[in-house]
Amino acid sequence: MKKNRIIWTFAMLMLVVGMSSCSKSDSEEIANEEPVNEEVTNDEPLSNEGNDYKPIELTRAEQELVTANNDFAFNLFRKAGPRMTNGASGPCFTEPNKSTILSPISITYALGMLNNGAAGETQAQIIKVLGFGETGADGINTFCQKMLTEAPNLDKLTKVMIANTIYMNKDYQLNPDFVTKAKSYYNAEPETRDFHDGKTMDVINQWGSDHTEKMIEKVLDKDEFDPSAVSYLLNAIYFKGAWAEKFDKVNTKDEAFTKEDNQEVQVPMMHQEHEFNYTEDEDCQALCLPYGNNAYRMTILLPKAGRTVYSLAQKLSAKTWQRFQWMGSTAIVDVKLPRFESKTDVDLKPVMSALGMPNAFDDLLAEFPYFCNAPTYIGLMKQVACIKLNEEGTEAAAVTVIGMKENAMPQEPKHVNFHTTRPFIYVISEQSTDAIFFIGQYLGD
Repeated sequence: MKKNRIIWTFAMLMLVVGMSSCSKSDSEEIANEEPVNEEVTNDEPLSNEGNDYKPIELTRAEQELVTANNDFAFNLFRKAGPRMTNGASGPCFTEPNKSTILSPISITYALGMLNNGAAGETQAQIIKVLGFGETGADGINTFCQKMLTEAPNLDKLTKVMIANTIYMNKDYQLNPDFVTKAKSYYNAEPETRDFHDGKTMDVINQWGSDHTEKMIEKVLDKDEFDPSAVSYLLNAIYFKGAWAEKFDKVNTKDEAFTKEDNQEVQVPMMHQEHEFNYTEDEDCQALCLPYGNNAYRMTILLPKAGRTVYSLAQKLSAKTWQRFQWMGSTAIVDVKLPRFESKTDVDLKPVMSALGMPNAFDDLLAEFPYFCNAPTYIGLMKQVACIKLNEEGTEAAAVTVIGMKENAMPQEPKHVNFHTTRPFIYVISEQSTDAIFFIGQYLGD
């Protein structure tokens, strides 16, 4: 039997917050910071005046799609995120006892676009893993189109960009129906190139840099770029948000942080007291820190004493996530949060296979007949992530590349302490849909 040909999948993420950048150049200041002797631009307004929040309107069916996709986000996090110290949690797809950050929605865009070229059990597995069930490929397309169109326009103080593109080897042709769907739902415009010209890798890297505000300057290196590939599909997501209530740098002090192995380290701990949305249960405290006009927010889940991020992650689902988002009450919260940065480099091939889509990675079982004029399968799927968080806010970017190679009621606010002096989980999401853009854990490293 002739083997299918390879889909090389490479996903690179960077989540950046703070004064420095994960790229070679220094990161720009977070939006909403008052400039010194600089002209104010319309891209970064200084206040919420005229910045009213208009939520994304979803039908009941569309909301069910988002909820199901959030289940994928938590399933992904469990597989590629927190690990037990003794390794008893099974195969470890990331380095044990290290902070991790992932972008589930970036994977959804990459696989969603590719899925329009899939068929049979391969397509069914991708649809199921992403959480779109009976709605099929069209359900993924509708979700991605909705977020692509509306997410960037929710908050003038939070910059969100989502972009997709396709680079095609001149020796091959994409299926016309695939091209139509890529353009219609993902705004992806295919470009035909000679992959042997010695320039295509640089073009791909430049596209990633351009669509992440230069935060991701290298998507592929020489060992990863294959000039014999049929095609490279790219998705880029960029996020830049200023806290609605900033932390005063004067209040940032070095304080003790207890890691999961009980080792105590010193971290720069930001501090403020303000009214925030807060809730708790027997497992954790949950705090919501909004950006800009509250369209986007970071939810921090702090396991209670005696519990771990691993045990908490096992209980996370779209249902529990909704409880954290909607059942909280306002409280005066004394917040301590580390200013931190961390990186993740994870092979997603075993992760996604374990989540339920092994056929896509099997050269004999994979079915992508509607992608192009060559049989293909996924040969590599990787994600690299970086996060930096400071007093001003959060900046985040994600680039995913898929390469095809031939072969409640008001009440008096209570006062609570929310001191993240031990490992915690954090989620960046859009408020009206609860759609999860990024999810990670900080372990003190």
